[in-house]
Amino acid sequence: MNYDWDIAISSLSKITVTSNPNNEPVSIYGDVEGLKCIGVGTDAAVFQSQSAPTYAFKLYAEDKRDKVEIEANVYSKIEGSPYFSACFAATDKYLVLNYEEGKTLFDCILQGIHIPEQVISDVEIARDYVRSKGLNPRDIHLKNILLQDGRAKLLDVSEYVMPGNDFRWEHLKKGYEQYYHLIDGKTVPFWLVETVRKWYNQQTNQFKFEEFTKIILKFLCKK
Repeated sequence: MNYDWDIAISSLSKITVTSNPNNEPVSIYGDVEGLKCIGVGTDAAVFQSQSAPTYAFKLYAEDKRDKVEIEANVYSKIEGSPYFSACFAATDKYLVLNYEEGKTLFDCILQGIHIPEQVISDVEIARDYVRSKGLNPRDIHLKNILLQDGRAKLLDVSEYVMPGNDFRWEHLKKGYEQYYHLIDGKTVPFWLVETVRKWYNQQTNQFKFEEFTKIILKFLCKK
């Protein structure tokens, strides 16, 4: 059976995605005309094809392809929720998702785009919905939340089958509530956001939010 996204498949076959150590974003090899990378994570990269612009193709790194089926199963369980994209198909290498307009909260911080409180509320509702489906909403951070017409759309659900709380969302929410007003509407340099991200990822299980934010604030005051 032919699908209207099949036209983009040959282009995807010319792209290679490779994972990197220390939770760094994947590397992409190959350049195909008409195929644009619209997102990069630690396990996969997401592409949009001019031939099938209504779809997003999440191509996994070769050593991360066991997550394709896992993520596809998660999407099947949360199907129909307005807070998540739709998954139309899965192969051994990639997922075919609905293309979602908007900017990630990461890009909003960089560009000084206002993030409304509604986004925070939407994520809380989405997390409750995920739990109601027997899943565990985790790995929710700036690059995995899309601002879409003033509302939130959550991306990357691959870790929803994993146990435990990574507290990423709790820390992000607390940071928004206590400190977002300091940068609301202001552009923040990429190097600064990346520095904070890397520092956060280097924290141990003894991570203390208050101590971490004090260090960041002292660093900001020097700039």
